[in-house]
Amino acid sequence: MQSTIYYKPSTSHNFQLPWKSTKNPAFKTSRLSSKIPTLTNSLRPQITFDLEGGANDGFRPSNPVKLPVVIQRHGKVSRYFWDGSRVRLLSVDGDGVEGRGSRVPFCFDLDKVVEASSLAIRNFFIPKQVSENYIGYVKWKFLHRVFSSALQVLATQAMFRAIGIGYSRSLTSAAALNWVLKDGLGRLSRCIYTASLASAFDTNLKRVRFTTSMLFTFSIGVELLTPVFPHQFLLLASLANIAKQMSLACYMATSPPIHRSFAIADNLAEVSAKSQIQSVCFDNLGLMLAAILNMLLKNNQRLQTGLPFILYPIFSAIDLFGIYQGLKHVHLQTLTKDRLEIIIDSWISSGYVPSPEEVSKDEEINFMWSKGKEPLRIRIGCLNPKAQLSKLSVMTMQSVSNEDHYFICTEIFYRGLAKTREQGILLCIREGARMADVIMGLLQACNVRKALRSSMWESTTKASDSSDLILKEWFKLIDDSKRYVQQQFGPLNEQMMVRGWALKKHFIEHRRADTVQLHG
Repeated sequence: MQSTIYYKPSTSHNFQLPWKSTKNPAFKTSRLSSKIPTLTNSLRPQITFDLEGGANDGFRPSNPVKLPVVIQRHGKVSRYFWDGSRVRLLSVDGDGVEGRGSRVPFCFDLDKVVEASSLAIRNFFIPKQVSENYIGYVKWKFLHRVFSSALQVLATQAMFRAIGIGYSRSLTSAAALNWVLKDGLGRLSRCIYTASLASAFDTNLKRVRFTTSMLFTFSIGVELLTPVFPHQFLLLASLANIAKQMSLACYMATSPPIHRSFAIADNLAEVSAKSQIQSVCFDNLGLMLAAILNMLLKNNQRLQTGLPFILYPIFSAIDLFGIYQGLKHVHLQTLTKDRLEIIIDSWISSGYVPSPEEVSKDEEINFMWSKGKEPLRIRIGCLNPKAQLSKLSVMTMQSVSNEDHYFICTEIFYRGLAKTREQGILLCIREGARMADVIMGLLQACNVRKALRSSMWESTTKASDSSDLILKEWFKLIDDSKRYVQQQFGPLNEQMMVRGWALKKHFIEHRRADTVQLHG
């Protein structure tokens, strides 16, 4: 257990230690023996010193003398005192002093019992130095883990029931072989999934976490179907285990940055350890919930069999709601393309830089496939040679010089199965560009998008972009946006630092393309 020691220096002391006395020369030859104190887990440890020689045996001050050392431990304050013969550690309550051995009448105080119990539970589950939003995250995590654990218990029971129904006439080894095969396929899929989405764990952490959580909930539903289709046990169990392994891979990959966002004193190991304690305790509560439900329905076999299908939609909704709300309490300070876009749009519209907490509220936590459906979306990458290149894009590339670290142009892409034709903005960044160049490029792209959404450009962009009028207006817009960036980048960068954003670290994604080399 940790204790906090405060040293209070004093220029003068109104007490005189026995070994400092000059009036008794015999004391100079006396020997001082001390017992070495040992550190224990006691709330009020005591350090004693025994003096040999009888010269000062009668030195007993009526009032103990305060020493300039105060110890805070478990919410209690203690202080060292000198009573004339030994050093004592006494608990301090206001102006009064309560020492070891003092007789205090027994009094049961319910408020103090509740306060002590709450403090003990908090110290068991919560790290000592975390951000304020951590408590809210743990509350929603409790809701998520309890109901998710209960669903897993019901799903496991269903799979055991399916093995008993589907393989009642088979050998035990056949059932074991099917179980091993489903685990092997799941682990192989986990490796493939992790390798394919390695960078997305940083660039789209919340979105990936929530999407795979839905996948995990879906896998539990598939496992619940195994008793209904016992002869398809291997197929259903393998599909469910593949989804579970993918969700587990995402959970393990995204947990460290989430824990790091809460650790304000570089105590990442402590936050991770407390997270494991929380998961174990919350999962056990979910197991108890499932066990209680089974015990209540043990005399009704039909209702017990149908119980998982009744509880699955309810528990799944509560589970996903807890995950969604918990992710809203995760305030990541690293910059991604989506977060930087939210910051820049706020700056352009109102001249205000939102904090990580405010961006977390606006940051979308939806499905991976629903990303980027807003009109005139901004993409960071390079032009797709298979797509239709407009004359405007070609003229923009021809105007790039060696001093430019990026360029901006429009692009045409087709979305969905219906192949809907849409227009977007492309930000192409030079290879080796700095973080400042990325911010300036996205600031200019957002400024261009704001102009393109105006009434004038809504009509002109529908026309052919090969006309001289469109080209002239486009390059005028690019020049105006460059001047805007030169004026606004300095204040924007300064405000982002004040608001706590990590400008030295970023996870700006480049979808389907890497940075490019620009040659004038």
